[in-house]
Amino acid sequence: MNYCKRCVIPDTRPGIQFDKNGVCYPCLNVEKRKDIDWEKRRRELKEICDKYRRKDGYYDCVIPVSGGKDSHFQTYIMKEVYGMNPLLVTVSDWFTHTKTGEHNIRNNSEVFGCDLIKFTTNPRTLKKIIRIFFEEYGSPTWPIDLAIYSVPLKISHSLNIPLIVYGENIAYEYGGPNAQETCSAKGQIKNDVVKEIDWDWLFKRGIDKKEIEFLKYPSMEIVDSLEPIYLSYFYPWDGRKNYLFAKRFGFRDAENEWKREGFIENYDQIDSIGYVIHAQMKYPKLGHARATDVACYLIRNGYMTREEGIKLIKEQDHKFDPLAVQDFCQFLGYSEREFWDIVDKFYNKELFEKTDIGWKLKKPIWEQE
Repeated sequence: MNYCKRCVIPDTRPGIQFDKNGVCYPCLNVEKRKDIDWEKRRRELKEICDKYRRKDGYYDCVIPVSGGKDSHFQTYIMKEVYGMNPLLVTVSDWFTHTKTGEHNIRNNSEVFGCDLIKFTTNPRTLKKIIRIFFEEYGSPTWPIDLAIYSVPLKISHSLNIPLIVYGENIAYEYGGPNAQETCSAKGQIKNDVVKEIDWDWLFKRGIDKKEIEFLKYPSMEIVDSLEPIYLSYFYPWDGRKNYLFAKRFGFRDAENEWKREGFIENYDQIDSIGYVIHAQMKYPKLGHARATDVACYLIRNGYMTREEGIKLIKEQDHKFDPLAVQDFCQFLGYSEREFWDIVDKFYNKELFEKTDIGWKLKKPIWEQE
């Protein structure tokens, strides 16, 4: 594994690229921010808002939200800065939700005075598909993540609300395929978070075509009739800054409820316990997980040194949160031994070696410095 010379991202992240000096493009993209005319871009955002602003009291835009720190920031910008009338849309799951998460999604709607549609998939089908993707790909939240992408578009189209306001451009901000800085989010489905599949493959595994309407990504004809945009094109994206901002409006972190293992912060992905297994499954496959991801964001934005990040990664990145494992197994009907047997088969032997006490990363960053 080779690592960015400026942050701590390894070259095993899908779609990541380094320049000739060994610096990843997300680090270089953060540098480019100082040359951007942000005021000009915000005038462009105002023009977009004015184009879709309604005078009859109907919704002006849809904001896909989780209730998290970024959701609070997005809603504030669109409702209070640009005077829009947003409809909030969230996709829920059947893992145990934290009290903190329940507070935050309600607070996101209440503090800004916005209507909220909550979409929850049927648990029988969700369990089936999660088990298939966990056991065959090590990607348990594939159906949830696809619904997160699909549902807001479908609701926008059905209710005739063309403008959809997403947060950050994941591929551009963090590294991935099709990593272009763009206002339009029409290509969001190609950012590699949700891999394309052959649907017949899924149907042959006992999934009824009638049960997957929530999963189907809308046709490009429908997507092209909408105006999905990234707010990160108009505002420099900074998750830590958004967190501190959201706290002023009642957002709560999980400090007093959930001391997570494998994480180095307490304010991201804190609403659904079993869901975080998806982030921790990156470790056996790619040799890095959520601690690395967050350390990179913090280093790039000047909150942490590279040395501090490496220390935290060594302490946390390899860990699976025990409460998340318990909740995941309880929902899906696995014993914990069955869970670990499945996880074990996804360890990448090019990156790891098997020892008497488990898997060991061959070339961790702390041994290359």
